[in-house]
Amino acid sequence: MTNLFNRQLGDEIPIAVSGDGIYITDQNGRTYIDACGGAAVSTLGYSNAIVRNAIIKQTKKLSYIHTGFFNTEVSEQLASILAKNLPGDLNWTYIVSGGSEAVEASIKLATQYHASRGKPSKIEIISRHQSYHGSTLGALSAGENIPRRKPYEPLLSQHIHHISPCHYWRWGRDKETEVDYANRAAGELESKIIELGADNVSAFICETIVGATMGAVCPSPGYFKRIREICNEYDILLILDEVMCGMGRCGKLFAFEDYGIIPDILCIAKGLGAGYQPIGAMICNEKIYMSIKNHNGYFEHGHSYLAHPTACAAAVAVLEQLIVPGYLEKITEKGDYLKKILKDSFRDSKHIGDIRGQGLLIGIEIVENNKTNKAFDPKYSLHKRFKKFALEQGLMIYPGGGTIDGIVGDHVLLAPPFIVSKSQMHEIVAKLRVAHDKVINSIDFI
Repeated sequence: MTNLFNRQLGDEIPIAVSGDGIYITDQNGRTYIDACGGAAVSTLGYSNAIVRNAIIKQTKKLSYIHTGFFNTEVSEQLASILAKNLPGDLNWTYIVSGGSEAVEASIKLATQYHASRGKPSKIEIISRHQSYHGSTLGALSAGENIPRRKPYEPLLSQHIHHISPCHYWRWGRDKETEVDYANRAAGELESKIIELGADNVSAFICETIVGATMGAVCPSPGYFKRIREICNEYDILLILDEVMCGMGRCGKLFAFEDYGIIPDILCIAKGLGAGYQPIGAMICNEKIYMSIKNHNGYFEHGHSYLAHPTACAAAVAVLEQLIVPGYLEKITEKGDYLKKILKDSFRDSKHIGDIRGQGLLIGIEIVENNKTNKAFDPKYSLHKRFKKFALEQGLMIYPGGGTIDGIVGDHVLLAPPFIVSKSQMHEIVAKLRVAHDKVINSIDFI
């Protein structure tokens, strides 16, 4: 008997009672290996004493304060660490409680920034199809995760528009180089700006590396450099959503560092608190901050839990571990190793179309035939079957459906904690292979 409102009503959800390293144990004593970090959140595992002690220490000192009255030493410390480790002049951190809040804040900030410059008509936002930016109404409008949007379509903003994502493996044309494809995909942004009118467009928002909606899709070479050029040319802000791919997940503290650009606004969350506290942040550059400061000095936005001291303490303790020299390089090495053993294990499967990603954010696309990359009929719900059979093996994975167009396509996402060992990676791959075989055998026409 429960009074808890679950995501899926009526489902019997196991009760987790403890976590150690990258393993979770339920009330029946069954242990699961977490190969997805929950939702790419648990970066340091479930028993990091440094973070736990930081939380305890902060609660003994000060558990909560409202930012309308005070800042705290720990929120100042968090903002300072982020600024010191960010390139360019991304100097100003607005601390929230999660990714959706960070995205909402970024959209509002972009609008207020243009208004502060005497350009109130710049309110249109451009995003990408097959993206996800959060579940609050503004963030949901910006994203295009079709199943999550569908119930709320009448409530979503009509001022947010979508262009194609950048995914050469799926949408590159015959004899088209990847660089040519990147320019074509980026060119859609310019076309949309011209269509809407540059004087009406506020910002372009996208995930640096697409997360759960398409499954760890990295941009093609040159794509983001062209995007940055277009934004500069038309006076459009570039907002990068690194809620999933940032905070070391892809081998750099910030994923955009690998692509030779700097955004105007950055959204982070998930790994910022590593699951120990709910926290996110929106970070903006100097020109945005100073424009609003010099205009009326007030950001028309806020929440009761802004810069929560306990959450900030957790984030500081997480960051201090991530910025230790050599730590992030190990994430890249582990990710390369995990992709290698995945490819070795599934080399003989005609149903694994692509194994991709960066660092410890890895997507595995499941297809009916990997010679043609034809997807399974969505009626089979392959991604849900993968989750079911993986859990039977004691393996947690992050499944996704509608990989291609919101309806068709299946993938699973792997995002294990950064502390994962080689032996644990082999355990993950072995269990996933068993789940794969059970899934394929469960489909009646094969």
